[in-house]
Amino acid sequence: MKLIGTLIVAAAAIWALASGPVVAQDGYAPQKVVYHINETGGDDGSGYKGALGNIRNHIKAVGKDNLDLRVVMHGDGLDLLAKARDNQQLQGLISGLKNDGVRFLVCNNTLEGRDIDAETDLFDVWPEDIVPSGVAELGKLQMEGFAYIKP
Repeated sequence: MKLIGTLIVAAAAIWALASGPVVAQDGYAPQKVVYHINETGGDDGSGYKGALGNIRNHIKAVGKDNLDLRVVMHGDGLDLLAKARDNQQLQGLISGLKNDGVRFLVCNNTLEGRDIDAETDLFDVWPEDIVPSGVAELGKLQMEGFAYIKP
């Protein structure tokens, strides 16, 4: 009797391994991803627009319901949200991504070190968007299984 139980458990384990992860309609399994932005996007913000376009394409490929996506910004990367204050195109891109569930996380060390007021100097930043340290947040998310992407 014990042998039958062992065989059933072994068969179930083999079946689970053979079936693989649950895959989205286009062949992608659910993903946890963190995008790291810490460089300037250029005077016209084109570098930031490119990064946001990469994120949009990622969502289109995987599906917003199969994706937990965070954008961690520190250093010059906060300029993305500073430029967005006066740039409707950047505002639209950021708002659209937020509507798809993307979280934009802002480094408090950069805010304090550069004397930036998140409420008045940056676009659409809320207290829950501010993390103590951008680089520490990247490490934390990677330890939680988030894949790291540097656009």
